[in-house]
Amino acid sequence: HRDHLGIVMNNFSDAIRLGEGDEVRDVPHPLAPDGPGLYQFALVDSLEIRLPDRAIQVYELRVRPRDFTGPRLVGSVYVDMTYGDLVRMTFNFTRAAYKDEQLEDISVAIENSLWGGRFWLPLRQEIEIRRRGTWLDFPARGIIRGRWEIDTYRFNQGLGDEIFTSGPDIVTVPPQQRAQFPWSDSLAVAVRDIASPERLMDFAAVRAQATAIARGHVLTRLRRTQPGAGSLSDLVHVNRVEGLAVGLGLTRRSADQANEVKLFAGTATATALVTFAAKGSRRRGATTTQLALVREVRDMGDAPVIARAVNSLAAQEFGADYGDYYLATGAEAGIARALGGRTSLALGIGYLHVDSLVTRYRWSRGAFRRPNPGADRGDYSLIRVGLRRQAGSFATERELSGRLEVEGATGVRRFVRAYGDLRWQIPAAARQVVVRAAGGAATRELPRHRAFTLGGRGTLLGEPFRSRAGRLMAWASAEWHVPIAFPEFPLGTFGGTGRSATLIPWLAAGWAGDPGAGHAAPVSRGVDASLGVGLSLLHDLLRLDAGFGLRSGDLRGAMDVSRLFWDIL
Repeated sequence: HRDHLGIVMNNFSDAIRLGEGDEVRDVPHPLAPDGPGLYQFALVDSLEIRLPDRAIQVYELRVRPRDFTGPRLVGSVYVDMTYGDLVRMTFNFTRAAYKDEQLEDISVAIENSLWGGRFWLPLRQEIEIRRRGTWLDFPARGIIRGRWEIDTYRFNQGLGDEIFTSGPDIVTVPPQQRAQFPWSDSLAVAVRDIASPERLMDFAAVRAQATAIARGHVLTRLRRTQPGAGSLSDLVHVNRVEGLAVGLGLTRRSADQANEVKLFAGTATATALVTFAAKGSRRRGATTTQLALVREVRDMGDAPVIARAVNSLAAQEFGADYGDYYLATGAEAGIARALGGRTSLALGIGYLHVDSLVTRYRWSRGAFRRPNPGADRGDYSLIRVGLRRQAGSFATERELSGRLEVEGATGVRRFVRAYGDLRWQIPAAARQVVVRAAGGAATRELPRHRAFTLGGRGTLLGEPFRSRAGRLMAWASAEWHVPIAFPEFPLGTFGGTGRSATLIPWLAAGWAGDPGAGHAAPVSRGVDASLGVGLSLLHDLLRLDAGFGLRSGDLRGAMDVSRLFWDIL
């Protein structure tokens, strides 16, 4: 991928190309002679770099096209005001700039450093290329990231002109010379090291800034009409109240992709239950307004405890369904505001009719042992406020993500409910410590389908599944990720399972109390705790866990795919 990700020695030419013109071709540079006629500029900030003999003034200029229908870029440039040299540049492209139909977007960051007291030369360059399928609207991407660091410049070496007039732009030295610089760690460790937030350009922030500069003009390239689904399990899944359920959706976007409508319909074989969803959104800069009409089966839990595809397999083949379900029919309108690259604030109001669902399906060897708990049937008017910080790169070493939601409702019951969770990942002696926590509180009229639950997979492995419930809840867990050597098993053309695995000792504790009327499970008798160990295999794709409940005295196991894939499965 040298033509896609290679070093740019001159901050791009007057006409920017990527991938030898197959990805992006002939995008005018904003600092080219014709740039002022094609772009609008706004001075937004300045900084001063102090050297022993002088001070350098650098201005930040926001750049946006005068015409968004042409191939252009959107972003920021930092300019040395004394010489007019480029110091830093971050940008995305307009939709018309992309030549490959599978491209969703490209983000670029170029950072230069001052050498010899005069020359702004490349220091760090990063690029992210995101692709999505053209025939199906599905929330999964192929992402390529490249990162270069250039240093140890030597000047006036007497190089011949032929070096610059023939041969490739990037060459490698012979293997014997490269062997003098061995890797001190595995490739995975190297990726995590360079991907830490203080060193990796946060491309989510670059995209958010470009979207704000574009003021409502959508920069991604996606097909206007596509069949689609939110996950694989939207297409087909199994649980004990629906049986085998199938569905399909359709996505329609406006020409500028600022407006989007998604339709979905599904049917269940065990009950002939029909579900549907019609959702529309309108995006203007960092603000998105939404409207939704839904009739869908929902889980009572606040957070998923298993990938839905894995749950379908467990329900069908082992009679283990890790969900408690109710039927929600209604409408909701909302507005969301991006507060940064990964943080957003949302407000929603709506109406919801809730119905109970009972177990109708039999797994491959008989009836399910655990019945589906009931719900308080009735109508509710709702208002929700939520603050969310999404996770960043899968390779990020230090990261904090989570959400806080407050919900109020009137109707059959009147209640106020608050819930929050967080995940904190930090390095510790070449290893990782992952801390997760969640908590909630609600008023006494909390209906059963909104109770906080604890126990079993996802919270306290070793205790019975969702064996504790109440209107108050607190839970926390800590994991220590320790790389270990592990035998590799070949997988043919797919490579192998890898020569290492991750051993994960963990401890979890939680409490649920003050149940209120009609809650599905008893409150905790003091703090419940469990401890166990996990093993992450197949390059952290598959995880096996064994947990021991300190109160129940039971030892239970769990198998799942990495949480990174839960949203699309």
